[in-house]
Amino acid sequence: MLKIIKPSEIDSVIGTETGLSEWITIDQEQINKFAEATLDNQFIHVDPEAAKPIFGSTIAHGFLSLSLAAGIPISQGMGLVIEGMKMGLNYGLDKVRFLSPVPVGSEVRIRTECMDITEKNPGQFLAKTKVTMEIKGVEKPAYIAETLSMYIL
Repeated sequence: MLKIIKPSEIDSVIGTETGLSEWITIDQEQINKFAEATLDNQFIHVDPEAAKPIFGSTIAHGFLSLSLAAGIPISQGMGLVIEGMKMGLNYGLDKVRFLSPVPVGSEVRIRTECMDITEKNPGQFLAKTKVTMEIKGVEKPAYIAETLSMYIL
């Protein structure tokens, strides 16, 4: 669910969970399209037979999984918005760690937590969000990352 706050309420959301997405399935077609778009056709992603002895099946690219940190919250209407915001821009990433492979057919979801929001210039807020991709049935997440977004009012 989308959480809308006033600039005066920023301190109240720091350290709180700001979103938990629905589960989505990572399928081979999605992996193949990402491989084609990024020119990363490593066999562990696109060749089920060659990947089987190593991972049991093909696995999603780490960067495919990471890119969903932006796409899932937007498509599912979750996250944090400052009242009067015109747009949010990707600003960067900190401390990305890939912890578990995401096998084809896995169900994943995104969990977000507001770590910090700082006004950099009048009407421009830099938000740091902890993003965790969970894999259904797997204890260790696919990744934990800190994303940076610039909110423009």
